[in-house]
Amino acid sequence: KSYDNIVGYIERAKASPDAEVVFGGYDDSVGYYVYPTLIEAKKPDYESMVKEIFGPVLTVYVYDDETEGVFDETLKICDTASPYGLTGAIFASDRAVIVHMEKALSHAAGNFYINDKPTGAVVGQQPFGGGRASGTNDKAGSALNLVRWISTRCIKETTVPSYDVVYPYMCEE
Repeated sequence: KSYDNIVGYIERAKASPDAEVVFGGYDDSVGYYVYPTLIEAKKPDYESMVKEIFGPVLTVYVYDDETEGVFDETLKICDTASPYGLTGAIFASDRAVIVHMEKALSHAAGNFYINDKPTGAVVGQQPFGGGRASGTNDKAGSALNLVRWISTRCIKETTVPSYDVVYPYMCEE
């Protein structure tokens, strides 16, 4: 079922005027094999840009970096185009640009990587959990996960009884 799902994305990209399969594909002659596949999207909301495929398929959208304001518009698209938010990554060497992108994408993904690959989180070493439609963002493998399973409660007990409660506004002037 997963193989058919992934092949569907590849076939639709081949047939679409809004995408191009740059390389890759699949082979079902022996088993079910999907080659690492690169799709170039001609528009930023092309289906394989905004869906979770869970296969060796990467879709890229090349934006025109000469257009005024396109960088911030592209960050907005990254943050809002998809209901999913499992992982995200940015790569840059300019610290100001990194801070700008991190702030713009602060709600884009449950796990966010800066200058690192967005795959292969090791449970017990790095908390992992997607946000939005990609999960509950509960950070499996972390003490943060405990919050998902508890119901916090605050209890206050006074052991000396109150005889009077006086606040300044209750006093006569």
